[in-house]
Amino acid sequence: MFDTATSGGPVRTAVVGYGLAGSAFHAPLIAATDGLALTTVVTSNDERAAAARERYPDVTVVPTVDELLRRRDDIDLVVVASPNSSHVPIGLAALGAGLPVVIDKPVAATVAAASQLRAAAVKNNLLISVYHNRRWDGDARTLRALLAQGLLGTVHRFESRYERWRPQVDASRWREQPGSDVAGGLLYDLGSHLIDQALVLFGPVDSVYAEVGGVRAGAKVDDDVFLALTHANGVRSHLWASAVAADFGPRLRVLGSAGSYVKYGMDVQEDALRSGGTPRDPGWGVEPEAAWGQLGEPGSGRSIPTEAGAYQDFYREIRDALRNGAPPPVTIDEAIEVLAVIEAARRSADEGVTVRM
Repeated sequence: MFDTATSGGPVRTAVVGYGLAGSAFHAPLIAATDGLALTTVVTSNDERAAAARERYPDVTVVPTVDELLRRRDDIDLVVVASPNSSHVPIGLAALGAGLPVVIDKPVAATVAAASQLRAAAVKNNLLISVYHNRRWDGDARTLRALLAQGLLGTVHRFESRYERWRPQVDASRWREQPGSDVAGGLLYDLGSHLIDQALVLFGPVDSVYAEVGGVRAGAKVDDDVFLALTHANGVRSHLWASAVAADFGPRLRVLGSAGSYVKYGMDVQEDALRSGGTPRDPGWGVEPEAAWGQLGEPGSGRSIPTEAGAYQDFYREIRDALRNGAPPPVTIDEAIEVLAVIEAARRSADEGVTVRM
């Protein structure tokens, strides 16, 4: 069982960073999970500090990680939701202070850096997990159910897209900045989700081919990505991430020996979280019928209700891992496997080759 300072009361949780990731994708889910308590937010930004106090009146806001760790006895879990370049140093500091950690994806910029985190967690016998929340998208959950029921037969191709229309570069965003430790660009951002979903659904890959580039005027990082993964079981995954898609393709298109599953539209949870919603709201994660995917053969498809999205399940499983020694929802080894594919994709794009894993 993982070490934890809590045995009966809620897991006292600190969120490091209160930008979009901290304020929308972590804090609301933590606050909505029975057995977890959002007690501390780390931000040096006055506006974000005020926003955190307004939404969570009982939260303590501190300006630095050093100040957080000086309060180590008041914390049971650290969630790192700060820019990618800070994931490893903050994660190592928290683990070194005896605190389990959740780190937003990508966990690090390289396999080598992520391996440092794994070693520190093992040395200190502490939980480490990575927030690959898109496993709990409604469409991903629906597809897993269809595969488990064998309704597609033997799958030979999996197509998955996260496409946006953002033709102008916003140079103020750290994700638009170059640098080996920044881990900016879409390959690390949306690509991490796409790769993780493919690995969860169809297992390890034998080879990677990639096209990765910057299309927009003034782009300093990649904003248009295509990956072709060949899995060890023979399935081929074709993955797209783009900020310059003026017309969106299907979110999912899965082809099998017994038919296809085709799904358009994005999961509803992100917009709900950005608008201040939480999983305690009625109808959380439920998608309108008009957006349901189609299963079947040409001319004989039928609508398949999309399972409700469930980002909250990630933190429910974190709670259970800390309290009862249950497996973490995402392991550090799984996150490292995603990074290995990203590194192979980068090499493939740079050298114009297919990379064998």
